[in-house]
Amino acid sequence: QVQLVESGGGLVQPGGSLRLSCAASGFTFSHFIITWYRQAPGKERDVVASIGLDANITYYGDSVKGRFTISRDNAKNTVYLRMNSLKPEDTAMYHCMTQVGGRGYWGQGTQVTVSS
Repeated sequence: QVQLVESGGGLVQPGGSLRLSCAASGFTFSHFIITWYRQAPGKERDVVASIGLDANITYYGDSVKGRFTISRDNAKNTVYLRMNSLKPEDTAMYHCMTQVGGRGYWGQGTQVTVSS
C-alpha cells in the first residue's frame, strides 16, 4: 500500500537549518509529484513546496522562497526539504503528500519548532 513517512523535524533556533525527509513506498515513486504542506495550531494548512516528476520543476510558497529547497532522490524513493534561515513562524507540523489513482495519501507528519 502507499505509504509516506516523514522525518527530520525538531527544535531549532531562529536562523538555523533542518532537513526533512519523506520516504515513500507502495507506488512508482518517480512517476508522481510530491508536495510538502505545513499546518500550525489554529491556522490553515499551507503548501510549502512541491516537486515534479522532473526534479527541475519545483514550486515554493511565497513565505519560504529563497530559504527552502525541495529535492528528490528517485533511487531512494525519498523527497527532501532543506530549510534554511528558519523563523519562528515556520513552526508547524510538516506533512508530505502525493496523489495516486486520484486519491491523496499523507504521511503522519514531523514537527518543526523554531524557538530560542
